[in-house]
Amino acid sequence: MNLKEKASRIKAVVLDIDGVLTNGQIGYSGFAEQEIKFFHVRDGHGIKLAKRAGLKVGVLSGRTAEANRKRAAELEFDFLYQGKKDKKAAFEILMKEQKLKAVECLYVGDDVVDIPILIQAGVAVTVADAPEYMDAYCDFRTKLKGGEGAVREVIEILLKEKGQWDSLMEKYLS
Repeated sequence: MNLKEKASRIKAVVLDIDGVLTNGQIGYSGFAEQEIKFFHVRDGHGIKLAKRAGLKVGVLSGRTAEANRKRAAELEFDFLYQGKKDKKAAFEILMKEQKLKAVECLYVGDDVVDIPILIQAGVAVTVADAPEYMDAYCDFRTKLKGGEGAVREVIEILLKEKGQWDSLMEKYLS
């Protein structure tokens, strides 16, 4: 099955955070020991475009951080699963709660903990700076690195394959 056929079934974009929505670096402020994370603004706009196209968008992360919750609220994610060390089990819960099948999910991951989901997902993607062996489990690798616009790149590809990109761009071009 080609990417266009796989994309036509996608109803949800499921994202890892560290290494996908961020560059994978974690900083500590020293104040109340809160993590500092940096998110790319174009990824955020891409998420808004996906939601305008009627897709669910959310996160499945092994780590828990206030920064994750804040970004999820700001972008109005449909779901936020964080602190999930067993991502395979968490993905099963996510699908049940969100009334989705694995083939209806596009998943973006960057490391070995994501492989159990990547092999189930309808469309599986890894980021440019992920280890090479991740390619064996993915439909494609982004050109951009995690935290540097990779999510936006994925969403643009998905929306183009679904035939929704041009209508979404009319808002900006008219």
